[in-house]
Amino acid sequence: MGSAAHGGKFSVGLTGGIGCGKTAVSDRFAALGASIIDTDVIAHALSAPGGAAMDALLHAFGPAFVTADGALDRVRMRELVFSDAAAKARLEAILHPRIRAATAAAAAVATGSYLIYVVPLLVESGGWRERVDRVLVIDCPEEMQIARVMRRNAMSEAQVRAIMATQASRAERLAAADDVLHNDGSLEALDAQIALLHAQYLAFSGRMAR
Repeated sequence: MGSAAHGGKFSVGLTGGIGCGKTAVSDRFAALGASIIDTDVIAHALSAPGGAAMDALLHAFGPAFVTADGALDRVRMRELVFSDAAAKARLEAILHPRIRAATAAAAAVATGSYLIYVVPLLVESGGWRERVDRVLVIDCPEEMQIARVMRRNAMSEAQVRAIMATQASRAERLAAADDVLHNDGSLEALDAQIALLHAQYLAFSGRMAR
């Protein structure tokens, strides 16, 4: 159990491959009263103009990776780390400790009935399994992921498949899951699954609080 890291609050790590619907699911849990802590949102804030990681990023990668308004040039950085493992490690060494500190700070002041950490690379990054009480994986067929991301991000199938190749496989994610949400049908079907999980998480949270 990882609840000691969250001031005794029951916590869930939510993950899924690109295009599986993490935002749609976390928004629904938020509407039911959970506190959502999204590591992608935190990473964007850290690397936005004036963000807490920008000085270190500028020092490590140089002005070519900073936009005119002072943010990290994410497109250029994505291209670099895609092909350069050392650069990827350097980027992670700057961002990961800051993301960890920011998630801990957010958890300390969260007022929801329980915590959901949205972590796209939860399975890949390691360490999260020990930090949360449950791992929730959003699952959908790979062809559906590809179609959604192509539509949403105006990417080619080859580009989407290249991103998916850097993520854990569907089987690896499912093997790490305590709970699975199937996001391959209607929104009504998704909402029904979320309502059941929310009731379970409230029960877990209530037992922990006693």
